[in-house]
Amino acid sequence: MSDNQSQIRSLIENWVKAVHTGDLATVLADHAENIVMFDVPPPYQGIRGIKNYRQAWPPFFEYQASGAAFEIESLEITAGEDVAFAYALLRCGTPEEFKQNPDNRLRLTLGLQKQNGRWVVVHEHHSFPYVAE
Repeated sequence: MSDNQSQIRSLIENWVKAVHTGDLATVLADHAENIVMFDVPPPYQGIRGIKNYRQAWPPFFEYQASGAAFEIESLEITAGEDVAFAYALLRCGTPEEFKQNPDNRLRLTLGLQKQNGRWVVVHEHHSFPYVAE
């Protein structure tokens, strides 16, 4: 594993822990000012800018505090010298949700850039598979 991949893996693992514990400062720490996030809930056009990204997290922290899991199951990283992307599957849900659908996984894709010598997330995308009932 390259040094860039190691740095990015550590960044993502720290972010996942911070999301699970509701540590907003760490969730924001490695994100660009002009972050674009496409999330599961609306708005459909995405969330743009670190201010709006910050405002999106408190409702999810409440969900996590209710006993939900947020754990990396698999993580793949491709990194160049100043641009990288990563994709992961995460266990994200409450025990009740996993009883109903034990295989459900949150899909995460990140686009990163090296800015001023450090990796930052410039694009973040979360999704769940659509399952017709």
